[in-house]
Amino acid sequence: MSNTTDRVLLGIALMIGFSLLAPVMDAFAKASSAYVPVGETIAFRFGIQTVLLLPLVLRITVLRRPTLGEWALHLLRASMILFATAAFFTALSVMPMADSIAIFFVEPFILTLLGALFLGESIGWRRLVACAVGFGGALLIIRPSFSDFGPVAFLPLLTALFFALYMVLTRKMAPRQHPVALQFWTAVAACVWIFPALAIFNGTGFAPLDPVIPPGPSWWLLVGVGVAATVSHLFITYALRFAPAAVIAPLQYIEIISAVGIGYLVFNDIPDFQSFIGIAIIVGSGLYVFIRERSLTRHKLPQPPA
Repeated sequence: MSNTTDRVLLGIALMIGFSLLAPVMDAFAKASSAYVPVGETIAFRFGIQTVLLLPLVLRITVLRRPTLGEWALHLLRASMILFATAAFFTALSVMPMADSIAIFFVEPFILTLLGALFLGESIGWRRLVACAVGFGGALLIIRPSFSDFGPVAFLPLLTALFFALYMVLTRKMAPRQHPVALQFWTAVAACVWIFPALAIFNGTGFAPLDPVIPPGPSWWLLVGVGVAATVSHLFITYALRFAPAAVIAPLQYIEIISAVGIGYLVFNDIPDFQSFIGIAIIVGSGLYVFIRERSLTRHKLPQPPA
């Protein structure tokens, strides 16, 4: 077997690993919401990522201090991932994992539209139709969720929007930095936003950002959020280095299967029939977008989260 084939197979394995591990992070976040505010969970998520990535980034690349302009981009990129994470963790605190993740998977459609708007990427009518169908699938999940949970059902859709903006910025910044260094500095920038916010709102009673001393078992949940986030994102970072995005991107939909399984086993949540139909529509539309873009450009697909 050739070295190239070995690398592609390793990339596929890492992508599958990401898709299985990312919902574990979501499960830790959902469980921790019973003990600590969402903002505190986010602080652990990015604080632990910063600590864990520092020795790795020092080992694989020269840690160059960003310029003022680069810092501005890191802070902007960090704000997008913070908004996305806050919206998603809030949704997870009340919604089933599988429903939340399935609605979030309209992100490739939003990214396709934003790529045409901001990056000048071409988009044909077939992909526009696929995007519309995918959004229709999301609405099938949102409608019963809205009846059960209220406006919070729209938060995964907001997550998808902010994450797509995050990915647009990533496309702009990635050619100039090693991907692990990019993740490290974005995590640092996220800490620059979230830790002062927690200090400002300390004692105010504003539930999302008023920090508390985590009770005993929640420490392990918070550490689990940070470790699972860091490891899963390293998996996808290196998956994209070893294998073409066109090969591994569709594998991300394994994440929905993993979310359904973990949601059922840990929280006894399972999507209803209408949600399963919506999930099937989103997955089918997303796979069509991936296949269509691969046939047109071969290597420039809306990339999965990194």
